[in-house]
Amino acid sequence: MLDWLAIWGVTQAAGLIFKPILEDLAKDAAKDWAKDLLKGIPGNILEKLKKEDIEIAAGKALKEFLQLVQEDLKGGELSEDEIKKYTQPIKQFLKVQEVKEILGNAFKDNNPAIDTNKLQEMWDKVNVSNPLPDDFNWKRVAKKYLQKVKEIIQGIPELRDIHDSQNLDKIKDILEGNAEKITTFDLVKYQEGIRECYGNLKLDSLDTSGYAYNELKLWRIFTAQNVRETHQVLAQVHELPKEHLRRLRESEQVEAVELEELERHKRVYFEQPTRSVLDVVNKKQDYKYLVILGDPGSGKSTLLQFLALNWAESPLDNVISLPIPLLIELNTYMRWRENKENQSFLNFFHQGSGAIHHLNQLELDKQLKAGNALVMFDGLDEVFEAGKRKDVITDIHSFTKDYPDVQVIVTSRIIGYKPQPFLNAKFRHFILQDLDSEQIQDFINRWHELTFTDAVDKVRKRERLKRGIEASKSIAELAGNPLLLTMMAILNRNQELPRDRAELYNQASRVLLHQWDVERALIEDKRLDPKTIDYKDKQAMLRQVAYLMQTGDKGLAGNLINENDLVKVLTDYLKTIEFDKPREAAQVMKDQLRTRNFMLCFLGADYYAFVHRTFLEYFCAWEFVWQFKETQTLTLEELKNEVFGKHWRDESWREVLRLITGMLEPKFAGDIIDDLIEVYDEQINEWCEVEVIDILILASECMSDIRNRLAITSTDNKLVERLKKLVEVYAPYSGEDMGYTFPEEEANLIHTISTKVISVITTTWSNHVETLPWLKNLAVYGYGYMAAMAIQELARGWKDDPDTLSILKSLVQAFHYGEDKYRENRSAYAAIQELARGWKDDSDTLPMLKSLTQFSEDTSIQTMAVRELARGWKDDPDTLPMLKSLAQSSNDWVVQSTVLQELAQGWKNQLNILSFLKEFAQVDNFNYLKHEVMEELIRSWQISPEIYDFLHECAVDDSFDWIDWDFSDTRNVPSRQIALKAIIEQFPQHPQTLPLLRDRAENDPDEQVREFAQKKLKQLEE
Repeated sequence: MLDWLAIWGVTQAAGLIFKPILEDLAKDAAKDWAKDLLKGIPGNILEKLKKEDIEIAAGKALKEFLQLVQEDLKGGELSEDEIKKYTQPIKQFLKVQEVKEILGNAFKDNNPAIDTNKLQEMWDKVNVSNPLPDDFNWKRVAKKYLQKVKEIIQGIPELRDIHDSQNLDKIKDILEGNAEKITTFDLVKYQEGIRECYGNLKLDSLDTSGYAYNELKLWRIFTAQNVRETHQVLAQVHELPKEHLRRLRESEQVEAVELEELERHKRVYFEQPTRSVLDVVNKKQDYKYLVILGDPGSGKSTLLQFLALNWAESPLDNVISLPIPLLIELNTYMRWRENKENQSFLNFFHQGSGAIHHLNQLELDKQLKAGNALVMFDGLDEVFEAGKRKDVITDIHSFTKDYPDVQVIVTSRIIGYKPQPFLNAKFRHFILQDLDSEQIQDFINRWHELTFTDAVDKVRKRERLKRGIEASKSIAELAGNPLLLTMMAILNRNQELPRDRAELYNQASRVLLHQWDVERALIEDKRLDPKTIDYKDKQAMLRQVAYLMQTGDKGLAGNLINENDLVKVLTDYLKTIEFDKPREAAQVMKDQLRTRNFMLCFLGADYYAFVHRTFLEYFCAWEFVWQFKETQTLTLEELKNEVFGKHWRDESWREVLRLITGMLEPKFAGDIIDDLIEVYDEQINEWCEVEVIDILILASECMSDIRNRLAITSTDNKLVERLKKLVEVYAPYSGEDMGYTFPEEEANLIHTISTKVISVITTTWSNHVETLPWLKNLAVYGYGYMAAMAIQELARGWKDDPDTLSILKSLVQAFHYGEDKYRENRSAYAAIQELARGWKDDSDTLPMLKSLTQFSEDTSIQTMAVRELARGWKDDPDTLPMLKSLAQSSNDWVVQSTVLQELAQGWKNQLNILSFLKEFAQVDNFNYLKHEVMEELIRSWQISPEIYDFLHECAVDDSFDWIDWDFSDTRNVPSRQIALKAIIEQFPQHPQTLPLLRDRAENDPDEQVREFAQKKLKQLEE
């Protein structure tokens, strides 16, 4: 007899309380219920299914239904024992014929629906004495159940094929004249089809709460990402862990991975400028054929849908003159193509199942020949079989030859993409970049504007999400991925980041491990149907992979695992769930975790790593907690001594330790924090090392991750008391205004304490009744770094407190008018900055900045006021004249330099400013302002004849050199060489460029400049 429980996935459904119901149904005598459940499938179709297929589908559906009912009961905070009491009532409920038919409706091919009112009515009728809790929600259960059944259908090949064939039968009816033939070319209907298909964001797989985002339109929330062109698509470049790629961008260096040639290609790629993807797409004359590459969730499909929607949202009078967007999802096209002979993309739009709206192919052919279309092929990577992928590439190439005036875009994931066929066809390749901080902020603002109706709640949740991303490098890294950023926005409705980031990582891994296998029904390898291993199994495997990495020679810092070790971990786990051919399946799973799930990346030389270090840390922490709570192979003492005791000093372990305490029950986490405090007490002395203070910081960060801190109040109070004591001890030494001077090492220690301790107190104990009075006192009466940090925290965390604004104003006034001669300027600096940024609309802020800009005798205060005025009040009529006057009248080169920077960056491309800067630089006798102007023009100004003339003058001016100054980022490089380099890069075709190079190569008085010119001259002449 078959093990039905294993086939249905019951043995893998850990914690299924209603398992006894399925055990009864698994008996041979109880099999007839399966046909009743699948009555939603038409009889002629049902007859084509094997009895075994019916029972597999019905059993899996019922298991999912029971799991969802259990989850909803548990969400109502019922205990396990209370939920168990519903076992018999549910069993009786499922025997009702009408209930089985309602659940079976999910298997219908057209508009499946669940009558939740009828289910409630049936329950009340059958179980009068066992009512469901008031907060039980049948609609929520039904919505998730429909999605699960959709996955089950796609997971059973026979059932999936029958469903697909129903669509094909409809097309057959059309072709045979049994339905209306497609004779029209109705662009209005086509617009409606695009809006209906792509207009709303599909968030069901991300938000499982049942919340409806009815008003969230894709075209209103879309964020245009940047792209970088790649001339040689190298997976080795782009498959590095994200932390490595970030370091490459930040340091502008390329780490060695394999060969010198690879290094050269990397440098070429990272030297390419980034530009908006819409700018590239909209320049058809320059970029007629495009391949857009990106990671999973990076927004490839969303981009194409937005381009189609942008057309569909335009009035018809306008779109007639615009290219018609034809979006083809290649996996849908290939399924249709397999069942037809000699089919083309035109046939697909004319009559193909899966087309958005059918368009007459004769009229479409005319539009394509006229070049009046934008044709987009989405998801080349989702055509798995090599032969079929080759066929679709051939189809695309044939299409470009047949319609040479049409712009074509193809999208694909980077991993596994073979560029040569498209390079041969003159396609340009661009890679989507992660969202930058400005784009992330823009998305967050629009998301909350569109999804919240309550104004107060909207602002509170929006600012909470921004703070959560800013507070955690790990979360910020994930936020660069549009899919994961959307998930953060969803979770932020009811949870607080970064405190609840373990749940974020859990949900993010669920989506990455699940979405592209089950929801899209993608089968990567014939040896393994990925739906037989669900995302929970993959999470369990990755926990063990991360744990093995942690115990390796390099520990967590290494983020490295040998292929053999990786396969062994996967194989051993698959054996525990009695998977057939576990080693062969492990090889497939290894590839899937890399190519489909965006979890692992291949580093070369048989080594793998986690793409996001975040997931390495999360899964590692989860494994420790699993061993402590679930398998109980790790005791609390071992957790304290072997994990926290050994690794609290190691920065690479910090996030893991925090995640562990956040996942544990408060009493256990409190015991661990008590141990950390004891270690601190044993090592603290009058003047301690930063490392010792860091143990308190770690303990505080761990405390902030604990949800119910009331359960460990004594530990909580003990910890904050020690932190405040540190502030008391070091506060008198935090500024030089009291006559103290310190060696650099000790001064750095004081600064570290100021930033770390005050920040962690105000973050972890923000709701503590004593925190705000303590912070105000420190801001008003403290000194140096301590006071400045307190001012910053007060202004940003308690902006709405009525005392905050008056404190800031009084601090600025006291310093500006000499009322407090004993306070150094750090306090005033902090207060001015916070006023300018947080209280821009206050009537006193702008006059204060103008006064400081013109009359402050303190250089650092004056330059700071210049920056805030120039950036925050650019449109004020007094700002520009005031800055020009200051540049000419100031005797302080630092002030002058600051003004020049702000003019060049804030008033880009205004010729009157350009003239002012050039004239100002020409009267400089020391060259440092000329040098400053040159560098700012290179950074900020668009290419123009005026810029060329100025750079040319700098390049030939023998007196123009850097003598005793070093304000340039390009240290030890003669100034004429900087000008020369800018000319070569920005004006390579200018008629005077080559003569200038020849002149400098022969006549420049500096040997370094001559050698540079000779090298560049040789390259240009080649």
